[in-house]
Amino acid sequence: MSSPTRPTRSTRSARRRPPRAAVPAQRRTSPPPRDGLTLPAGTPGLPPAASFAELDMPAPLLEELARQGVTAPFPIQGATLPDSLAGRDVLGRGRTGSGKTLAFGLALLARTAGLRAEPRRPLALVLVPTRELAQQVTDALTPYAKSVRLRLTAVVGGLSIGRQAAALKSGAEVVVATPGRLRDLVERGHCRLDQVRTTVLDEADQMADMGFLPQVTQLLEQVRPDGQRMLFSATLDRDVDRLVRRFLTDPVVHSVDPPAGAVTTMEHHVLRVAPEDKQATTARIAARDGRVIMFVHTKRAVDRLVRRLLADGVRAAALHGGKSQNHRNRTLEQFRSGHATVLVATNVAARGIHVDSLDLVVNVDPPADPKDYLHRGGRTARAGESGSVVTLVLPEQRRDVDRMLTAAGVSPRVTAVRPGDAELARLTGAKAPSGLPVTLTAPAAAQPRRDAADARPGRRRRPARGRRTAGGGRGGNPPRAARGAS
Repeated sequence: MSSPTRPTRSTRSARRRPPRAAVPAQRRTSPPPRDGLTLPAGTPGLPPAASFAELDMPAPLLEELARQGVTAPFPIQGATLPDSLAGRDVLGRGRTGSGKTLAFGLALLARTAGLRAEPRRPLALVLVPTRELAQQVTDALTPYAKSVRLRLTAVVGGLSIGRQAAALKSGAEVVVATPGRLRDLVERGHCRLDQVRTTVLDEADQMADMGFLPQVTQLLEQVRPDGQRMLFSATLDRDVDRLVRRFLTDPVVHSVDPPAGAVTTMEHHVLRVAPEDKQATTARIAARDGRVIMFVHTKRAVDRLVRRLLADGVRAAALHGGKSQNHRNRTLEQFRSGHATVLVATNVAARGIHVDSLDLVVNVDPPADPKDYLHRGGRTARAGESGSVVTLVLPEQRRDVDRMLTAAGVSPRVTAVRPGDAELARLTGAKAPSGLPVTLTAPAAAQPRRDAADARPGRRRRPARGRRTAGGGRGGNPPRAARGAS
C-alpha cells in the first residue's frame, strides 16, 4: 500500500488559515480614505451647528460655556454635537487640539444630566489610553459636570486603587478611565458597567497601538448593549476597524479637520546637523526664551538630556513612563507654570498634553512612525494658534526621515545648521545657554502607597533582601514603580 502524499508547506498553511469572510460589494468598491478606515454609507448626519444656543443642551451647560469664555463651537464640536445629542453613535476625526474633549463631553453630560448613579454603577464612561490624557479630560469636563450636578471621577493606574474604589462606591455618574485600571476594578467587584448608557473612546487608535484592544473589547462587552457609543481620534486606521464594526451601530462619520501635517498655522522644519554638533544645537534651542517640548526615544535618554541641560543652566524636567504618576503630574504643573521651560519626554507626552501658547516642539530623536510625528507635533499650533515642529536629523537618518515625513503628508523646510548659526536662532529662538548649573526643584518621587485593596489576598509580604547598608542592616529594594500607562 502506497504511503499518503506528504502535504506541502503551502497546503499546510492553507489548512490552518481560516476562510476570509466575504466582503460586501460596497466595501470593496469604496476607495479607502487617507488613514485607511472604510465604512459603508450609513444614515446621513444632521446639519452642523453654528452656535451652542441652537443645540438641545441643559441651560446650566450653556451658562458654564459662557463663564468659561467658550463662545462658538469649534468645527468638530459643531459637526458632531447635533448627532451625539440626538443619541446617534458617532465616529469623529479631529486633529489634536481641535476641541474633541468638549465635542464628546458636552453630549455625554447633557444626556446624563438629571440621572443618579447607584454605588459602583456609573452611567457614562470615557476610555483613554494614558494617565495624562485622563487627567486632561477630567480637568476639562469637571466644571461642566458640576454645573449639572454630576459626579465625575478618574480611574487610572499609578494612584491608589483603594481611593478610586471608594469614589466609585460613593457613586459617580461619569468615569474617565484607562483600560487596565478599570478592568482591575471591575474584576475586584468595585465597579459594574451594566448601567453605562454612553461610552466614549478617545484616541482609540493609540489604545490599539499600545495593545489595549483586548481590554477595551472586554469592557465594551459589559456596557449596556442599547447604549450610545462615540469614538474620537486624530487618526482613524484599520486598527480601529474592528471596534467600529463590532460596537458602533450605524455611526455618523465626521472628519472635519485636516491631518496635522496640513494645518496652515503649523510650520515644519528639518534641521540637518552633524553628529558632533547635535548636543550643542539641542542645548541652544532649549535655552531659548519661552517653553519647548523635546522628544527623545527612551527613558534613559530623557534623563541623560535633562542632566545635561540642567548643567548648562536650562530649567529642564523629565517626563516618561518610569516616573510615578504623582511625579508626572507635578512635572507637568512645573512646565505649565513656567517653573520648567523645557519638557523632555518620550512618546508618553505625544498625546493628552495641552499647554497654552506652546509654540515649539523639537524631535531631538526623529520618530519612526508618521502617526507619532503628527501627534508629537500636535502639542503646538492648538486651537488655531501657530507653532513650529523642528526635527534634528543626522546624515544617516535622512532617508528614513524623508520616508516618514512623506507618509505623514508633511513637506518640511530643510536647513543645514550649526550651533551658532543665525538661521538656527531665527527658526527656533536658539541662544547660548548661561552655562551656570541650575537645580530644578524635583517633584517628590515617592511611590503610591500600597493599601489593602492593592494587596493580593492570602499573600504575605516578605521582607526585602538587599546588601548591607552602612548602618549594618540590610537595605531592601525601593518599591516598584507603577507599571504601564494604565
